[in-house]
Formats: sequence, structure tokens, C-alpha cells
Amino acid sequence: MSGLPVPSREGFVIGGTNNFFDVEDREGKICRCSIKGKILQSSSGFYNPLAPGDKVEFLPDEKNGEGSILSLLPRRNKFVRWNVKGKLPQLLAANIDAVVVVTTPAEPPFRPRFVDRVLIQAALEGIPPLILVNKCDLEVDCDTHERISDWIRIGYRVLFVSALSGEGLPLLKKELSGKTAAFIGQSGVGKSSLLNKLCGGADQKTAALSSKYGRGVHTTTRGNFFHADTGDFKAGLIDTPGIRRFILNGISSSDLILYFPEMESLAGQCLFGMSCSHTKEPGCKILEAVYAGVVAEDRFESWRRIHDEIESGKFE
Repeated sequence: MSGLPVPSREGFVIGGTNNFFDVEDREGKICRCSIKGKILQSSSGFYNPLAPGDKVEFLPDEKNGEGSILSLLPRRNKFVRWNVKGKLPQLLAANIDAVVVVTTPAEPPFRPRFVDRVLIQAALEGIPPLILVNKCDLEVDCDTHERISDWIRIGYRVLFVSALSGEGLPLLKKELSGKTAAFIGQSGVGKSSLLNKLCGGADQKTAALSSKYGRGVHTTTRGNFFHADTGDFKAGLIDTPGIRRFILNGISSSDLILYFPEMESLAGQCLFGMSCSHTKEPGCKILEAVYAGVVAEDRFESWRRIHDEIESGKFE
């Protein structure tokens, strides 16, 4: 009957910025919603109140096709980074089964320490990571191959794909089938191109690399949730904005080494135990492992740089 109040519904955020978000209900209908009162108490303390994958209770307005978000439902997990400008953690995705960190051997240049940071944040949040080496049709130099091989050696899952040729995509689909995954990477690594291939029509805007700097341009300016439903491949895929630098959130400098699997078991065996700074002390098992080639020098350097960054609080 007309005149009766419209009941609230449950849905999940598929995209949005500031105070306006697109919410999809269980029937697949999308409603443009604002946050009622502009504040969600359960999401305070973040640079942005909601991220793709968040489940919410919302009230649709049948007259204009818009609605209001009333509350945020409990998150199973979240993936964040520290936003230096806003001085708060920034939500990138929520309620996900995997973090897919995308890198390339070239164009843009290989950035292994960016990958290391994403791996640490994923471990901190308890979300399984997958390293995706896109543009595998490009030449891989010896140093890059060695670094990628080391990730495999210490237990990370690595897949090689090409959004251009389609190489490796069947295996990637098998890996992500039935899951919700967030794609993280620097600008230009091809996240949007991969999603176009995987979703068969995500139609994400893509762009060529900046010829002046050899860097990616920010073609994705907000997070977006896409449904992949092509034949036997069904998954939820979240494209996140291209990030030039990933700053960790919620981890102390003393605990950082526990998120490097090849060093975690050695840390407590140093002569000075967990008080060891792993820089110059005698009896440091970490340094011994580096000298012996058990711990890769570049991974140790990655730990050292992040450690010093957390200690100093300087992220520039």
C-alpha cells in the first residue's frame, strides 16, 4: 500500500567517495546513498568512512532512486594503508579473501619494496596475499628474477600473467574463483587492464604510461567493486586507486621483523634476544643469515628502511 514507510535493507558498497557511495542490495539493484548524519561512529578514526566490500544498512528513497546509509555492519576484515596527507589510516577494501599485489618487471620499473610493504600489511590483517607479476611478456633482468624467486623460496604465492596476451589468466581465475579479492599496486602496473580481462566488461579506464617519467598515471581515482561472472569464473574483484608509495599502518618497529617469514624464527635467537637491533651487535642471527646468504640482502634492506621509517615517523 502507498504511504507505508520503506524498510531498510542490507547491501554492500561497490564504490564512492566523500559522503556519497553506491550500494548494491541482495537483488543486484544499485542505489546512490549518502551517509545519514555524515558520520558513522563505527568507522571513525579512518581517512574515509567506507570502502568497497563494506556491508551496510541503508534506507532507499523510492521517489528519487537515492538513499541514506544508516549503519556499518561488522567487518570481517579490512585492508588499509597510512594516508600521510590525512594523517589517518585509509580504507582500501573490506571483507576480502585475498590481497593481490600487482607488480611488473618493467614499465613501470620493478618496485620490490612496495610489494614487501603490501605483504606485511596483509599479514598484519590476516589476509592471504598473492603476488601477481603482470607484463610477464617483457624481459626480466637477473636482479628482478632473483628477487621474485626469493619470494617464492620463502613461501609466497607468485603468478606470472600478461593482461595484453592473456598468458597466465586461466591460472589466476582458478586461484581467485569464488573469492573476493582486492588488487593493490602502483600506477601503471595494469590492475585495471587485468580486471577488464577477468570481468569481461568491467570497462575500467586505462591509460598509457607517462612518457616523460615512465610512471603510471592515476586512471583509477577511487575504489570499485566488480562482479566477475564469465563462464565458470565467478569472483568479486576490487580495483583500488594506484598508489605511488605504500605506508604501513598499525605495526611497531619492534614487531616488524616478525612479518618477514625468513627472519621471524631467527629474531629471538640473537645474543641480545628481541632487544637486538640487527645492525651491529655480536651474536646477531639475522646478520649472520644475511652474510651466509640465507636472508636476501635486499629483503634485509627492505626491513631496515621500513624499520627506520617507523622509528623516525618520517614518511617523505
